[in-house]
Amino acid sequence: MKNSKKTLAALTITATVGLSAILPFNALAANPFTDSANSAQVQTAIEQLAQQQVVSGYENNTFKPNQTVTRAEIAKMVALALHVNVDPAAANHFNDVTKGDWFYSYAVALESLGVMKENSGQFRGGQSISSDQLAEVIANVLKVDKAAVEKLPSFASIAGSQVTRGQAALLIFEAQQLAPIQVTKLQALNAITLQVTFSAPIPAAELELDQASKNFVFDNGLAINNVPRLKTGSKSTYIVPVPTQKAGTTYTLTYKGKPAGTFTASTEKIALKSTAQVASDLFEVESHLADGVADYGYVIAAYSKGRPGSFIVDENNSYNGKTYQILSSMRSRQVQITPEGGATMTANYLPFTQATDGRQAPKFILPNGETFKAGVKYTVSADWATLANPTFTAKEIAPLTIQSAAAVDTKTIAVTLSQDPKDEIFVSRRVTLTATDGTVLTAEYTLTSRKGAVGTFALLNNAQLVPGTSYTVAPVGKWSTETGVTLTLTK
Repeated sequence: MKNSKKTLAALTITATVGLSAILPFNALAANPFTDSANSAQVQTAIEQLAQQQVVSGYENNTFKPNQTVTRAEIAKMVALALHVNVDPAAANHFNDVTKGDWFYSYAVALESLGVMKENSGQFRGGQSISSDQLAEVIANVLKVDKAAVEKLPSFASIAGSQVTRGQAALLIFEAQQLAPIQVTKLQALNAITLQVTFSAPIPAAELELDQASKNFVFDNGLAINNVPRLKTGSKSTYIVPVPTQKAGTTYTLTYKGKPAGTFTASTEKIALKSTAQVASDLFEVESHLADGVADYGYVIAAYSKGRPGSFIVDENNSYNGKTYQILSSMRSRQVQITPEGGATMTANYLPFTQATDGRQAPKFILPNGETFKAGVKYTVSADWATLANPTFTAKEIAPLTIQSAAAVDTKTIAVTLSQDPKDEIFVSRRVTLTATDGTVLTAEYTLTSRKGAVGTFALLNNAQLVPGTSYTVAPVGKWSTETGVTLTLTK
């Protein structure tokens, strides 16, 4: 343990204390030492703290779990396991600690927090520590009640005694679970994507968009665009989509009401390949893995099993020697499209079309019912992307054709097209259902319900079909055509 002179890399994290990634007891980690503890739980804690580079043992590669732990050793274990900010330049107020001592930076760091202070001005690094004293040190670092530390599973077995190295490792490892989840690293990957590492995984319930939006609060007009997504292969590093950052702006993130870090806006735009018309009012922008752009669906845990070709990137977003730009969620994303000789329009991303056809090709819809004019050249631009081939010439594309419709129940219908659109271009589409008595109902496509050429539409405004009544189905707008399609809900 005394051989280590590890110092922590400086982060732009404003919180004083964070945690390293917390691993469960059943996580596999090889024993790096030649000796072992008698207790399986103690041994697991030692191995996990060694994996976190919190403990490093002695010169002969032993850990000596049954040896009484010293205050100097506790200073190192607590500082590294609980991520105290270790600053070698901090003022030293101890008269028995010098810069030549292997534990110097740890003792000084804890003293600066008001932890492990001695009224006599001495640190007494070689002295042993009692269970009561260790609980107090941990509680002060984590800023929790001492009683919370004393309720940790292993504390009862050491209460009232001097603590061994193994016992200290177990209690400190358990204490990692006490700390609130905090940001330990924050970086802007590109103009629309952040990468945020936490001290532990975020609970699933807190990743729902409403709750995540309350927890992740930025200044200067920034906000999350969609839910944070855990990177495949990571314990607690998330891809976080945001609106386009403003060049030259410094942003501060507050997580659950506490300052979590600052970063300078990235001006790196996503390198898109080309754009093309898809329908009479839809177009797409495309990027390629071969060009070093990875849709986030390839590298996040939520999609790893369902996405062919998914892979694991490292913390620098590299895989097999290639570093990728991460194209995060397109939710709420916009682009500009300008017809030659005409006014620029803002087109909005069509939800669930980011890569549902197996390509990195999110679709965008023209505003206000606009349609493309055949023969006109259109140019696409975005403040978050560059396009190698930004133009296309519009052509006549026949609208989709509604072939049939059938009632599923009183509130939903199934609409079948003449052919499979092979993507979620049903999104935002509506149909009207006109009853024989003239009553008109409106139904809207239900997101991700498409199965081949069939999509499910739900009636709006709590409307319901009347059993035995015949309805004529027609598209709202020019997205489709129909010729006398009817349906009847059987009694």
